Amino acid sequence: MIDIKHKDTGEVLTTIDGDSLAGADLRDMRLNGADLTEADLSGANLEFSDLVDADLSGATLRGAVLLSAHLNNADLTGADLSRVRAGSDRPAQAAVLSGASLRGANLEGADLRNAEIRSANLQQAKLTAADMRGTDFSGSNLCHVSATRALFIQANLREANLCGADLRDCHLNDANLVRASMHDADLTSAQPGGFTVVNLANFEGADLRSALFTNAAAQDANFRNANLTDVDFSGAVLGGAILRGANVTGADFRGVELASVTMEFANFSKALNASIPSYKKNLR
Repeated sequence: MIDIKHKDTGEVLTTIDGDSLAGADLRDMRLNGADLTEADLSGANLEFSDLVDADLSGATLRGAVLLSAHLNNADLTGADLSRVRAGSDRPAQAAVLSGASLRGANLEGADLRNAEIRSANLQQAKLTAADMRGTDFSGSNLCHVSATRALFIQANLREANLCGADLRDCHLNDANLVRASMHDADLTSAQPGGFTVVNLANFEGADLRSALFTNAAAQDANFRNANLTDVDFSGAVLGGAILRGANVTGADFRGVELASVTMEFANFSKALNASIPSYKKNLR
């Protein structure tokens, strides 16, 4: 028998018949504020469960089911959530982790589609090959995450912090990155001939100082009024992109075709290696 207690009061919230929580059926349980520190919940089914404000720091949830679970403000610092099932094509069935601490957590291969992870702390989390299509990370801290080969298609990263993030070989198609902080982020590739895809992504007003976009596919992306100081765009595909009013001081456009790029009121006089068509007007 295993007693699950409240982290502060010690009150027994529920008693599980068994000697392990691994693979346990914990569906639709009221476990808010539970003390599950370093618990082994690998393969457990926590669908519809209430884990608001629970302490799951250092816990193992590898392959666990978190569909429709509520983990608002939960502590998942250093937890293993690799291959966890927390996402769905239907937003109402995805997990809620807003305000949670996922600092240093392992979310490799996790299904987080359409999950709500607003204002959460994911600093230094591992998101390699995670599926985050449609996930809401607005206002979250993803500074220095490792997210190679991850899917952020149509994700909401508005005003999120992705400073120093490793986003190599990611797909950020149509993602919302308005006013995001992405200085020193790496959007290149770990593979010869590979590239990161940010087609149709919205970077309006974002801080992209010293970010690496080498060989990136950024067609029809919106960089309006973004800070692109010292960004490396060499070899990137920017067809149809909008750079109106952007700060491109020191940005490297070596090998970039700018014919179809909207460039009005951007300070291209301070850019590097930009081959500007003669018909472009209103440049600074």
